[in-house]
Amino acid sequence: MNNTTLITTSTYLEGYKITRQLGLVRGITVRSRSILGNMAGGFMTLFGGRSSIYTELCENAREEAYQLMINHARELGANAIISMRYDANEVMNGLTEVLAYGTAVVVEKI
Repeated sequence: MNNTTLITTSTYLEGYKITRQLGLVRGITVRSRSILGNMAGGFMTLFGGRSSIYTELCENAREEAYQLMINHARELGANAIISMRYDANEVMNGLTEVLAYGTAVVVEKI
């Protein structure tokens, strides 16, 4: 198996046949912004518009959860993940959990 893991939000991969289903895989991270980051982010909300500080925090948390999910799938021997989704929950004020999950599968090119 090569190092590429195919990932889709669909239940199938066009041009591939699922030969084995290995079960649920997930990657989870919990992130918070520093006190200075929260102050800067809060200041930015006074003026409205895009908050680059919080956008970067969210993107980093999603990417970390995504990579952890891929690692979990590879540990099981998968070369693809179908039905991939993200979920996020506030654990407590200023502390957010981000979860990436899907179904690990083995696929073959048709």
